[in-house]
Amino acid sequence: MTKATDLAERAGDRDPRIGLRAVAALRRLLEQLEAVQVRSARAKGWSWQEIAAELGVSRQAVHKKHGKG
Repeated sequence: MTKATDLAERAGDRDPRIGLRAVAALRRLLEQLEAVQVRSARAKGWSWQEIAAELGVSRQAVHKKHGKG
């Protein structure tokens, strides 16, 4: 079983402590995956607007979060 699958299963646990910890871990994992994909898109010449459209956020939001400086 993969880490993400295990975390997703634990996120539905009846014990809120287990579920909430799993949700927090999933959030961290998603943030890491998003950063990797944004870097990949930028390296391939994508604009901030193109990336934002795929993420369903504004260009300003994605640039603020992932832009350097």
